[in-house]
Amino acid sequence: MTFRWTKHRFAGGALALDVANSVILRSDATKSLDRFAEPEQIVAFAEASTRLGAERDRFPALTAPEAGERPVLLELREAIDGYFRSSIASGGNDDGGLAELLFACGTALRSFPLSESLGNATAHSALSLLAADTRERLRICGNCGWLFIDRSKNRSRIWCDMTVCGNRRKASRHYHRQKEART
Repeated sequence: MTFRWTKHRFAGGALALDVANSVILRSDATKSLDRFAEPEQIVAFAEASTRLGAERDRFPALTAPEAGERPVLLELREAIDGYFRSSIASGGNDDGGLAELLFACGTALRSFPLSESLGNATAHSALSLLAADTRERLRICGNCGWLFIDRSKNRSRIWCDMTVCGNRRKASRHYHRQKEART
């Protein structure tokens, strides 16, 4: 299946979060969809992230992994998602997940020695998210469940992207209020 990598797909605010968010509806096994299931989509993601990603200045040209390196990238993706998701839920206390994340980052850095490789850049991005001030700003979208960095001044953002998830959530609330008023 072919996907379009639009600006909304890079709403995480960091390359590592955008890679983790490549699994759509992760919490619902019946609707979950892995955008990296086909290798050509990883190539398209790497190219699109250099144009649309929040860290495009830091990682201006990324190359996709070779076929044998793909499992390392996918393992890194799952470690990033697992650690940051549980860290947000537990208020920053997930040392077991941290060990797994650090191991996956180390494996990726050994497997992808070139700094312009997607795996290497993703590992560097994940490690930079461990800084306390950044980690405190990590959130899970109230609509789609994606991970994102809340860069708002008062740290109150609840959607990864206001134009997509925020509007959907507000429209849903409006619909339900109107429906309730009619009954």
